[in-house]
Amino acid sequence: MKLVTVAQMRAVEQEADASGLTYDLMMQNAGRNLAEAVMDLLRAAEAEEDLQALGLVGPGNNGGDTLVALAWLAEKGWKARAYLVKRKAEKDALVAALEKAGGEIHLAEKDAGFQQLQSFVEAADVLLDGVLGTGFKLPLKEDIGEVLAAAKRILAEAEWPPLVVAVDCPSGVDCDSGQAAAEVIPADVTVTMAAVKQGLLKRPACDLAGDLRVVGIGPLDDLASWQAVRDEAADARMVAGLLPPRPSDAHKGTFGTALIAAGSVNYTGAALLAGKAAYRSGAGLVTLAVPAPLHAALAGQFPEATWLLLPHEAGVIASDAAEVLGRHLGRATALLLGPGFGLEETTRNFLSALLRGATRKPAAGRIGFVQPAGSPDSEALRLPPLVIDADGLKLLAQIDNWAALLPAPAVLTPHPGEMAVLTGLTVDEIQRSRLETARRFAQTWGQVVVLKGAFTVIAAPDGRTTTIPIASPALARAGTGDVLAGLIVGLRAQGMGAYEAAVAGAWIHARAGLLALDLLGNPASVLAGDVLEAVPDALNEIT
Repeated sequence: MKLVTVAQMRAVEQEADASGLTYDLMMQNAGRNLAEAVMDLLRAAEAEEDLQALGLVGPGNNGGDTLVALAWLAEKGWKARAYLVKRKAEKDALVAALEKAGGEIHLAEKDAGFQQLQSFVEAADVLLDGVLGTGFKLPLKEDIGEVLAAAKRILAEAEWPPLVVAVDCPSGVDCDSGQAAAEVIPADVTVTMAAVKQGLLKRPACDLAGDLRVVGIGPLDDLASWQAVRDEAADARMVAGLLPPRPSDAHKGTFGTALIAAGSVNYTGAALLAGKAAYRSGAGLVTLAVPAPLHAALAGQFPEATWLLLPHEAGVIASDAAEVLGRHLGRATALLLGPGFGLEETTRNFLSALLRGATRKPAAGRIGFVQPAGSPDSEALRLPPLVIDADGLKLLAQIDNWAALLPAPAVLTPHPGEMAVLTGLTVDEIQRSRLETARRFAQTWGQVVVLKGAFTVIAAPDGRTTTIPIASPALARAGTGDVLAGLIVGLRAQGMGAYEAAVAGAWIHARAGLLALDLLGNPASVLAGDVLEAVPDALNEIT
């Protein structure tokens, strides 16, 4: 799904109109597709003639889309009512079309005390909010605010409120900034036209928009302004198209080897979560490279893994572990560095030595327990595709010229605090402009950036971004980042590109968080292990 600013969407519509896809045609297409989305949402109802739709219809294009949808619903047997807000009924072809289809027209200006509105809302199965569109800017005009506030109050007091569907956006939301008037009617679903508007993925608008659905307005693919949009919002269809095939004649080598260097005595579980997530994403083999004391604690919990025991100092990875790890990279098809590392200087030296290639050449033997060194001849180390997470990012920031040392494109997975360490920006600066910050530094560093948090942003060095349209407190828990990093390295090990693996991993992770929440019922109770256990269900939804 494309993710656009209001100006970008306006430019697309202008070019489409000039190219022959007129505004009237776009409105007819949008209204028909809106009606089909409503029918799909209420598909469980027994008969169309028993259903009632109420549309709050404003003076602009959103009101026009709503009138078209109501006419389509009336033709299907629905009882359709339009409640006009600041829109004149006379000489309005769309109003006439609705009346011809058997719909009713009512004027807000003639509804003293909103008695009609209350009876219509209480009788409706679905309420279409089409008062204001994407061009709205605060403040909200008083007369329109009164209607929205009345509808909001009636809905809150209704014993059986209708399904609320916002048309393109909830009325009173700024579709660039995400700011919203107090009178905005919270939607159960927002059916947005052609593309997701950026403000709908910002607070407070995201809390008012409900579930997002995108419907078409006509063919746009050939338009230069449409092609110029480099931002997307991920959905199930997109992610399903990214995942690698799993042929019936496959063997474990088909799906690659994920090597995960992780853990320290204080953060034992990080390696376990990342390793299991890599397997759950479909990797053929997962090897955990951990400080040697962690093996006894972890091995019994993870019989599917193979192990590489690293030299340590008091339970954290030692500087000379780079040589050991370097000798065992030969069969790794992706490498994750960082979960549970800790911030000791010895681990920073390990990371620096590994990236600078100060190791012996890879051994020809299989990955497993530490084996005797191979040839003493040193040579430049060739690192497999990299994913760097958690403490690995904070240590990375202490290494001079670190971006140039990474095999591009690596995948970096910072949360806002780690992004602040990497960039020198404050967390507030990052959070105020998440998408542009991720894009800027992905291009500067030449790496894929996964800026975690509510509505995780994935940015590629070529300027593309994908936002995960999911925000949930269920994912605000220690360890969930280790699960995400494991998913990404597992997908990367299977041969997926860096950007594609990051997008797919982030979507699967976020969806798994929602499924874990559905199972447990309270976001306070969702643990990282619950998110991990929900990964198969998230994959089952799209494969």
